[in-house]
Amino acid sequence: MRDIVLTTFNARFAHASFGLRYLHANLGDLRDRAAIIEFDLDDRCLDVAEAILACNPHIVGLAVYVWNARQSLELARVLKQLRPEVTLVLGGPEISYETDQQPVAAFADHIICGEGDLAFPELCRTLLADEPASRILLPEPPALDSVVMPYDLYTDADLAHRTVYVESSRGCPFGCEFCLSSLDISVRRFPLEPFLQQMQRLLDRGCLVFKFVDRTFNIDIAHATAILDFFFARNRPGLFLHFEMIPDRLPQTLIDSITRFPKGAIQLEIGIQTFDEDVAQRIGRRQDNAKAQATIRLLREQTHAHIHADLVAGLPGESVESFAAGFDRLLALRPHEIQLGILKRLHGAPIARHTQEWGMVYSPDAPYEILQNCLINFATMQRIRRVARYWDMLANSGQFAQSLPLVWGDGSAFAAMMALSDWLFARTGQTHRIALPRLFALMLEYLTTQRGLSPAAAGVQLASDYLRPGRRDLPEALKPFAPSTPTDAVSQTQAVLPRQRRHMGA
Repeated sequence: MRDIVLTTFNARFAHASFGLRYLHANLGDLRDRAAIIEFDLDDRCLDVAEAILACNPHIVGLAVYVWNARQSLELARVLKQLRPEVTLVLGGPEISYETDQQPVAAFADHIICGEGDLAFPELCRTLLADEPASRILLPEPPALDSVVMPYDLYTDADLAHRTVYVESSRGCPFGCEFCLSSLDISVRRFPLEPFLQQMQRLLDRGCLVFKFVDRTFNIDIAHATAILDFFFARNRPGLFLHFEMIPDRLPQTLIDSITRFPKGAIQLEIGIQTFDEDVAQRIGRRQDNAKAQATIRLLREQTHAHIHADLVAGLPGESVESFAAGFDRLLALRPHEIQLGILKRLHGAPIARHTQEWGMVYSPDAPYEILQNCLINFATMQRIRRVARYWDMLANSGQFAQSLPLVWGDGSAFAAMMALSDWLFARTGQTHRIALPRLFALMLEYLTTQRGLSPAAAGVQLASDYLRPGRRDLPEALKPFAPSTPTDAVSQTQAVLPRQRRHMGA
């Protein structure tokens, strides 16, 4: 039995809720009266409600995000139908802006807009004392030296089986209009020494995978270098660190710090988003493209870091031709992954100001992706969406490291991927759940019938890709191209980081 239940729907089981742990850690004398109960998107609403109400709570705190907006609405409705006397408190980025326009708000007794680390405990004390409280709370961002860090609330099971999120700072100094971080342009940092002490406690407990969620980890070079130095001094087999970096603010001193780490230890998420300078200016994105390109080249040449780069399709004023040119330009820099995102109109994001001028039409349902604009019609946007999915399946998976470049040869990779995506969708009607042997057989068919390659030229490369370490039986279509010895294929196969490490985060 708990007076306070903190709950949310995580995107998947492997994602431990960072926000709920912050709320619990800062409850002070109420911590023993509270419990965290986490679910994921596959859990049924009635089962979730049953588990929550079994605690007989007085207060339920529900964290609402763009990925769980539908599930949160369903749960809020059911909880208030079953136990209207339970006080339902909503928080999280999804409900923090355009609050009263969202259906889930109708079921809330109280809503905390913004960072609730200190506001939620204060509200709970007020409610448990049967005192009145405002329905909508708009707390100021707290000073981070007053926030209790939540890392001790990661259980041993969390450390062994789930992504461990950490942060050394909050906020972002940039004003990119598609991002909610543009609403908080101050950067606040946790005091460094207490933060590193918490990281040491996680290391001592056996934690090896740290995902930093700082929006701009390298905005303060001295701060970033100190953290890298800390982990390098404690480097051990299996250590893996994920950072989001600003691509045009990586001086050689910081690159030198990254260079010391062995292969597989560091992943850098680098947001390019667009190479079109007019589009970047339109959405308030400040980026020196020449410096960003030079940085990615240096990282690829001088470090063992795994480079994950992002592009966003559908930005106001970006045509298909401009986006394609940006993709080809980024691919030429050889990042290990390119994440093709589709623009979302998040609640509160300033990107909404371009809606009328650029004919932006967004899905009314989360995650509110762009459906069309005045430069890219709906049918074309659907094709780009399929390119993004197939690119993840073929390129980012690492399964087709040698054979995928055969798709575009010396031409435009994006144009070639559009053609391949059209063909795959026409043949399968699927963008998910294509069995790997079938996908390899389809690629052989495409390369030979559509690209005009000889079966031997395509088949040898595909067979080599398929026969990765631990995989022995070739699909029937590739058996004529089996290498003479299994080691031939292994030696030709490009090693990549385990997929579960490269695709962390919600």
